[in-house]
Amino acid sequence: MDSITSDPEQPKPIPLSDEVREIELDSEREPLINRGAHVEERFSVCAAILPFLFPALGGLLYGYDIGATSGATISLQSQSLSGTRWYNLSSLQIGLVVSGSLYGALIGSALAFTVADFLGRRRELILSSLLYLTGALLTAFAPYFTVLVVGRFIYGFGIGLAMHAAPMYIAETAPSQIRGTLISLKEFFIVLGMLLGYITGSLFVDLTSGWRYMYGASTLICVIMAIGMWWLPPSPRWLLLCAVQGKKSIPEAKDFAVSCLCRLRGKSADTSVIDQVDLILDELAYDEQKTASFTEMFQGKCLKALIIGCGLVFFQQVTGQPSVLYYAATILQSAGFSAASDATRVSVLLGLLKLIMTGVAVLVVDRLGRRPLLIGGVTGIAISLFLLSSYYTLLNAIPAVAVVALLLYVGCYQLSFGPIGWLMISEIFPLRLRGRALSIAVLINFGSNALVTFAFSPLEALVGTGILFAGFGFIAIASLVFIYFIVPETKGLTLEEIEATIL
Repeated sequence: MDSITSDPEQPKPIPLSDEVREIELDSEREPLINRGAHVEERFSVCAAILPFLFPALGGLLYGYDIGATSGATISLQSQSLSGTRWYNLSSLQIGLVVSGSLYGALIGSALAFTVADFLGRRRELILSSLLYLTGALLTAFAPYFTVLVVGRFIYGFGIGLAMHAAPMYIAETAPSQIRGTLISLKEFFIVLGMLLGYITGSLFVDLTSGWRYMYGASTLICVIMAIGMWWLPPSPRWLLLCAVQGKKSIPEAKDFAVSCLCRLRGKSADTSVIDQVDLILDELAYDEQKTASFTEMFQGKCLKALIIGCGLVFFQQVTGQPSVLYYAATILQSAGFSAASDATRVSVLLGLLKLIMTGVAVLVVDRLGRRPLLIGGVTGIAISLFLLSSYYTLLNAIPAVAVVALLLYVGCYQLSFGPIGWLMISEIFPLRLRGRALSIAVLINFGSNALVTFAFSPLEALVGTGILFAGFGFIAIASLVFIYFIVPETKGLTLEEIEATIL
């Protein structure tokens, strides 16, 4: 786990006054937060951006893989452009190339359940960047198909760890006033990565062995992410969690947490920083000074947090997001768009729309709140799905209906489930079980994505496209009910306040 001792890459512990050291951790008394205590977080905007930027590169690399793979599969199967003797791939082999990183992400998410709290958020992100780099290099230089698939799996391990640790690190280090903006920006980076992947694919798709360049282009970002995470300090909340669990002495961890928090806020030690550390310690001590067992995670407020977080990421996928995008090129072609004749250009068009709408969500999430964006966006998703259903059952002579529905779906998804799902799971779980619970949420996210992706074709053959989209629409209505009655508003609250007052 992240060292709490002196390290040339990390800030030196700042000695605390005797008065501050006298604060005792008493698990029998009511925590300060429950008695109305609140610390106004003061910070430098420049200092707050860097702790977001490098973890967010993990999301960018995830999005880049999605975008680049769409072009790489075209290049891989071309006799003249593949540059290999094994270009004649079966549908199963193409499926392994496309979904190999998804399977790796599922395994990486499961792995995070056991290693997350041991490694810490920072070292987990360093490990994910190294897995990204290894996977990208293996894929780009693969001499045989088997090596290519292994590279895709290893890259997927990196995705699983990064999508688990990045929202945690950002949530635990970001000031509460801009936490929603920064975590939503991570979704913006995912979409930006998709767009970069689509653009890279369109640039290299006509080159011999262009797929190697598409996958190899991500290596520079992997290196930047690894160096950046090595330079950043550990999460102060994780340091204090280790101390309360008895892995380090509380005074030593407290000193180091204060120095890390000062660095993350871009300011010298003062009473507000020390008070915030005290509030975190106080809430941890009141909760329990041990790691939550597996059975405890499904009891009390732990269960409530799991229902909220896992419910959101489940509905995020089963409202048909992978399937709607799968039909994007067909819908645009039916409307006569000239760009639709080239799949890579269609992808760039949709990528731009996703990027713009995610940017809108980033700008308003900390002003409007999480619930208004979720309720408004999911309502739009439901309407768009019923419009798509009507197009495939009744209105197939009016392709404009399908185009409007497609654009409405993509826009509303990026205003709601896209950024807010990841935001909520990063802030709703209590610190004591955040690492393990978030791994469950990420596993459900990737698992439900795989379920929708692989079940779509047989369900379409069984009931028809129109009825299937109507089914997604009714699921969207169910998710709207879930959001309205179950999902709380967390705007402006510190993570400790969320744990003490909402759960």
